[in-house]
Amino acid sequence: MSNISVTPEDRVYLRELAKKCQEYASLPVMAERRKLWYEHNALQAVRPVLVMELGTFIKDILPPLKCTSPVAREIEAEFQTRIVNHELVDDDKVMPEDYTVPWQIDFRMFDLEVKMHRAEDSEGRSVGYQFEYGITDLRRDIEKLRPSVFSVDRDGTFAKKAFIESLIGDIMPVNIKNKSMEWVFAITARVIILMGMENMFMSLMDSPEEMVRLFNMIRDSLLDFSRWMEREELLTLNNGNDYAGAGSYGFTRDLPSAGFAGKVRCRDLWANMNSQESVGLSPEMFRDYIYPSYHDLAKEFGMVYYGCCEPVHEIWESCVRDMPNLRKVSVSAWCNQQFMGNALRGSKVIYSRKPSPNYIGVGDFIPEAYAAHIAETLDAAAGCRLEIIHRDIYSLNGDRTRPGRAIRIARELIEKQWNR
Repeated sequence: MSNISVTPEDRVYLRELAKKCQEYASLPVMAERRKLWYEHNALQAVRPVLVMELGTFIKDILPPLKCTSPVAREIEAEFQTRIVNHELVDDDKVMPEDYTVPWQIDFRMFDLEVKMHRAEDSEGRSVGYQFEYGITDLRRDIEKLRPSVFSVDRDGTFAKKAFIESLIGDIMPVNIKNKSMEWVFAITARVIILMGMENMFMSLMDSPEEMVRLFNMIRDSLLDFSRWMEREELLTLNNGNDYAGAGSYGFTRDLPSAGFAGKVRCRDLWANMNSQESVGLSPEMFRDYIYPSYHDLAKEFGMVYYGCCEPVHEIWESCVRDMPNLRKVSVSAWCNQQFMGNALRGSKVIYSRKPSPNYIGVGDFIPEAYAAHIAETLDAAAGCRLEIIHRDIYSLNGDRTRPGRAIRIARELIEKQWNR
């Protein structure tokens, strides 16, 4: 990190942005939202929480970046995202009070170098990718898999933290956190990276024993990775304003777990798991071949968020309902909302709804159609603990006001319809 630098002009500008972020973070509404999240995750909230993820349409909503060096643009983008989210979106996300530097951790599953080729649209947005697969014939190639390799660049992480502290440390704290576990526990996604979806499905029919072995090998590799980070004291708590699910946040006083003495263990953490790639399988095949490896992972953690885009209602009764430490389950746009409402009503599992992104990201924004979509969710989830998380919106079609308008409509509906 010896070449890390910013110009004097960028330094002044970034400090101005940092001060503006701290002003927003200190507003009473942020304290109210923090309280709401703690109550929500403790199953005590009086209303649903609303989240609008900006990442997939960030180029449509951020102002043009002004800074020049890569690190300055990285910091600027982070601060502008916070500011734009507050000024234009105003959902229930809590403005962070610090700046996070992630541990620079490398995880090479089975010591394979995965090559990815990305495709971009006319505006430079990443819209697709393709892997060079390490497994083409499972029965032959599974014997070639080596132990996974883990490493951390402590010097690089500390150097970046020290640099950012020299820049804004008198304005806000700069903390190191572990971000490497946010999406790592998706076993079937790992399979797709290794061999592709078609090969996975065909191998489940042609080589089921080898596929179960592969799922278990991936499970063991993920457990080894987690335990390595625990031994190396690289784990950091995610029980506050931390990403702890597919768009959800980890505010909870139920973590860390009993016996915590300062060193973070896996059982002190949220784990985020999903199996989107197995949608084409029958519930019976998922139960027999794939679910056991997820069950084993879930046992190791304090709380679990399960699901992303997959229609989890199809595997709820046979699998997910009995997942250890389950606290939230994703109810996606392809999920049977009414079924999940009936399943979760009165339970200790939160109904984490993902509305269809099409109402905001495709064609014209029609408030009445979006409102009807949200009203359907409020009806289906009545009596449940509900969060509504907007994700996977890839374009705003030139209208930066859409996310904020959607949040306002959802809030108005909640006030009128929820617990009526």
